[in-house]
Amino acid sequence: MSRIMKLASKDVESPEKRREYTVCIVGCGRKGLITACLFTEAGFNVIAVDSNRHTIHQLKRGKSPFTESDLRKFIEKHTKNSQFRSTTNLRKAVSESNIIIFCVTPSLEKGKKPDYSRLEKACRDVGMSLTSGSLIVFQNTMGPGMTESLAKETLENASGLEAGTDFGLAYSSILSASRQLSKDVAKCTRVVGGITKRSLKVTCLILDTITKGEIVRVKNIKTAEAVKLLEGAYKDVNIAFANEFAQFCEKAGIDFVKVQNTINPLKFSRIAGLHRSRDSYFLVDEAEAEDVRLRMLSLATRINDETLDHALRLVRDALRSCQKGLRRAKIAVFGISSLPNRKRVVNSAAKKLVNLLKKRGASVKVYDPFFSLKELLSMGYTAESSLSKTVEGADCLVVAVAHDRFARLNLRRIQILMRKPAAIVDMGQVVDPFKAERMGFVYRGFGRGVWTR
Repeated sequence: MSRIMKLASKDVESPEKRREYTVCIVGCGRKGLITACLFTEAGFNVIAVDSNRHTIHQLKRGKSPFTESDLRKFIEKHTKNSQFRSTTNLRKAVSESNIIIFCVTPSLEKGKKPDYSRLEKACRDVGMSLTSGSLIVFQNTMGPGMTESLAKETLENASGLEAGTDFGLAYSSILSASRQLSKDVAKCTRVVGGITKRSLKVTCLILDTITKGEIVRVKNIKTAEAVKLLEGAYKDVNIAFANEFAQFCEKAGIDFVKVQNTINPLKFSRIAGLHRSRDSYFLVDEAEAEDVRLRMLSLATRINDETLDHALRLVRDALRSCQKGLRRAKIAVFGISSLPNRKRVVNSAAKKLVNLLKKRGASVKVYDPFFSLKELLSMGYTAESSLSKTVEGADCLVVAVAHDRFARLNLRRIQILMRKPAAIVDMGQVVDPFKAERMGFVYRGFGRGVWTR
């Protein structure tokens, strides 16, 4: 029987005392691995579990599955620690652990309905090996109420134990505006709700060992879930307005980027362009189950999805200025990640754009510095081994993602390689419009009204 639920602050006041406890991290995505590293750094024994054998193989070699420099160094520093282990055997890991933290985010079906099947299976496997007295903390995005309905019921049915009585149950979310999660996660605010006061207290004691940020205790788990979703929904509404305003700027002859940079001290959204909402759909789905329509949020997600259609219009307009048509045009798309400077493809808007271009008869090749040629081909893209080969003979270059590297493109060399006249469509707002036009490109940029002819 685990004694974690009888924990007092003196029991985890030093790294030496924390070595008596083992934390199992379920899911080795970014947040999961960063959380695992923070617990390792704090002195706990950590077992990271994932069903992806390649990910676990990398971790066992002390290698990060992510290529971003800061994140890679952060992960590799801690995975070489003797207190860190990784495995695909979830049930065995749970049987050896006192604390189980879920970082398995549900996916979205094609109809943009949440799919909790992976989470449900993970809960079932955890329940099969769960020890009485353990603490389970969910740290993944899901609809308000799902922790205490689907997750709790699955755990109880599989274990024969009762949440709140035989094991602790809590939900914790990380609130952060930073994209540098590995650098800033220890300073972020965490919102925590528990099924009982004891579950809440023990979870906060554990989290306090890995964070320098504020820990906000809320009334219950459902409230903690809602806080995380509200944060994501607020961002989506903000981005939707930025996207609409950017389209207005194009028509009005205004440079949206200049406006945005001026107002950003007021915390206006720094994101505009290709963006596909994800977390908001969990909130919309749960609201519909309660017979409530979140009209503003639903509209915001639709606006952000429709930015893809606008990107298509910009490509067509740029090609028309080059006396070319979209059908049979050769297009190079730079960036297939779902976020700038990240190796992440979940919910990628760029992938949808590539498919739209191909449906209109264009020939499309992609390039992304965060992915190898083998990885791009395995995802079904047409790709080349280098940036130069990708743009060679292309009629139009579409910068779909605002990777920092794309702000330093050698436009002179690219212009030589492309078929004249050549166009650039900058959805990432990272290409200098004056420089592009000086190099002889037909330039179209999202929100860059000054350069729309």
